Amino acid sequence: MRLSRYFLPVLKENPAEAQIVSHRLMLRAGMIKQSSAGIYSWLPLGFKVLRKLEDIVHEEQIRAGHIPMLMPTLQSADLWRESGRYEAYGQEMLRIKDRHERDMLYGPTNEELITDIFRTHVGSYKDLPMTLYHIQWKFRDEIRPRFGVMRGREFFMKDGYNFDIDRDSALHAYNRHLVSYLKTYERMGLQAIPMRADSGPIGGDDTHEFLVLAETGESEVFYDSAITDLKIGDRVVDYDSREDCASILKEWTTPYARTDETHDEALFAQIPQERQRKSRGIEVGQIFYFGTKYSDAMGATVATESGERVPVHMGSHGIGVSRLIGAIIEASHDDNGIIWPEGVTPFHCGIVNLKQGDSETDAACDALYGGLRALGLDPLYDDRQERAGGKFATMDLIGLPWRITVGPRGLKNGVVELTSRRTGQSEEMPVETALERVAAIYRSN
Repeated sequence: MRLSRYFLPVLKENPAEAQIVSHRLMLRAGMIKQSSAGIYSWLPLGFKVLRKLEDIVHEEQIRAGHIPMLMPTLQSADLWRESGRYEAYGQEMLRIKDRHERDMLYGPTNEELITDIFRTHVGSYKDLPMTLYHIQWKFRDEIRPRFGVMRGREFFMKDGYNFDIDRDSALHAYNRHLVSYLKTYERMGLQAIPMRADSGPIGGDDTHEFLVLAETGESEVFYDSAITDLKIGDRVVDYDSREDCASILKEWTTPYARTDETHDEALFAQIPQERQRKSRGIEVGQIFYFGTKYSDAMGATVATESGERVPVHMGSHGIGVSRLIGAIIEASHDDNGIIWPEGVTPFHCGIVNLKQGDSETDAACDALYGGLRALGLDPLYDDRQERAGGKFATMDLIGLPWRITVGPRGLKNGVVELTSRRTGQSEEMPVETALERVAAIYRSN
């Protein structure tokens, strides 16, 4: 994309309403614009990152054997009355009436709707196990929305639901989700720690939240620092193997890690003092096993091999896709702007033309731009008639991991400059070498 043809409304000043780094930088980088309290339009740069995160979530869910679908944002209140949650959920639920005076709601979650779909179409143990998921906009009417996309009212979320014949099978689904989430977050350049948590209005006894450590996190967390050394890496996981998934869950949940709601001071004190950590965290996902809570209430049963009908065991599993963007920025930024990890960057590389209109410089930039695209990469070429300082400031603000700077002086020596946004280190090299270097970086990611 040529920046002269792109819509990137960057701001030079910090917006007064932005209280935390991610909110401030998303507004300044032209990623979002507030429509009303807690509700945002996603401008091209923000939308591009949102879609990248969505694609990663889809890929890892499908790899784990989960089936994508899509449910509506508006739901009938009748289903929620069946489960007993319509009145219990509280004022965070946006309740509305249609023109026929039927009670409707803008879904904050989908346990009832997916259970109704399941009970309508599935009736035998032979169809199990089954996990369905979707990625969809949701709404929770926060009393005080703040922190931009971190605590908005409308948000983009992946929520999945497993249906299993018994508790053991459902706990394997729980373990499978934990593993797939760890791989998802690592691909995004994040370390998200699974922590024993409270189930809240979803219900159930088994639940873990995934939290990214950050000073601006809304949750107080307590953990053993040994957990921060764990990585899934490129290990191959057999999601059908109960032993493999249980082993990884044990590896990640044996070190102490809890939110303030479930913190146990006596257990925490047993950790060697040099590994005891207290911090704050941003929740980016949560998994639940809640047994037959919804299937009992709504009559979701299947026939066993003997012909007996039994309620299915269920769990739900969520990832806050739009919220993740704020978490990534909180974890990866400096005073000049965002620093995107390679796995989620909106553009793979920025090209800065130091002398727009100079035939040799323009030709070299065009060659770089075309060469990167031919290699399957997506560059952002700053071809504006703008001073060099302004171009560098824009590139730093929007946070592309790599920048290639092209100017007449370097071209006289046959080189361009490749700069890492994260380290600030630059290296001069021929155009062909710069192309190969950037391509190799993304091949390895």
